[in-house]
Amino acid sequence: MNLPDNKINFSDLLSPATASSLLQYLTQLDRHTENALSNRLCLDEDEYLREWRSQWQKLSTTQPDNTYSAGLIIDSERLATDWLIQLFNTLFTNQQVILVRSEGEPEYFPAQDNEPARIEFAHGFFASALHELSHWCLAGDARRQLPDFGYWYAPDGRTEAQQQAFERVEIKPQALECLFTLACGRNFQVSQDNLFADFDTSSSTFASDVYQQVESYIAKPYTLPRDAKTLLTALISVCTPSSEINA
Repeated sequence: MNLPDNKINFSDLLSPATASSLLQYLTQLDRHTENALSNRLCLDEDEYLREWRSQWQKLSTTQPDNTYSAGLIIDSERLATDWLIQLFNTLFTNQQVILVRSEGEPEYFPAQDNEPARIEFAHGFFASALHELSHWCLAGDARRQLPDFGYWYAPDGRTEAQQQAFERVEIKPQALECLFTLACGRNFQVSQDNLFADFDTSSSTFASDVYQQVESYIAKPYTLPRDAKTLLTALISVCTPSSEINA
C-alpha cells in the first residue's frame, strides 16, 4: 500500500473473499453477544432483506456510466438513495431515528417532542448519506442528544491548523464510510474538504490514515461501533452477490 495519498486504491480492501469472511465474523459475533439488539434483522430469513437484495440487484445492473445522460445519472442516484433510506429506516426503526434527504447541507437533529432524530444528508447524494450514517454510528448515546452530535466543524477555507484538526476527527468516520461504500460495490475516495486551501497540503497523510483505519476495522471487526456492525452486516449481505459470498 506504499503509494502517494492521492493514488491510494481503496477498492482492494474489501474483496469478495474478505467481504465473505467479514460477514461471517460479524454474524457470529452478533449471535454470541448477550442482549442482542432488538433492531437486528435475521439476515437469512427476513423478508425485508430479500426485497432489498432484489431491488439492489436491479439498481446495480442499470448503473449508468459516463455514456449516460445527466438526467439518467441523477435518476439512478435518486433511486439508490431511496433504497438506502428505506433500508436504514427499517433496520433501525426501534432507535427512533430516520435518514432524510436534504436539498441543502447535511445536519443532524436529535429526537424531541415525540419526533424521531433526523440524519439529513447533503443534496440527496448517496455518498453523503453514507458519510452522515458513519458519524451517527460513531456518536455515542450522549452525542446523539446534541445537534450535529456536538461536533466542531469549520467550512472549506480552513487554516492549516483547522485542517489538521479536521483530518484527525475525520479518520474514523471516513473509514466507516469507506467500508459502507465498498460493501455497496461502489468506489470510495477520501475527502479532505479543502478545495480552497491556501497552504501546502502535500504532506498530509490523511488518505493513508483512513486506509490504515479501514484495515484495522477489517482485521478487528469487534472494534467497530455497535450500529456500524449492524449496518455493515446488512449491506454486505444485501449488496454482495450470493455467488461471491458463498464462493
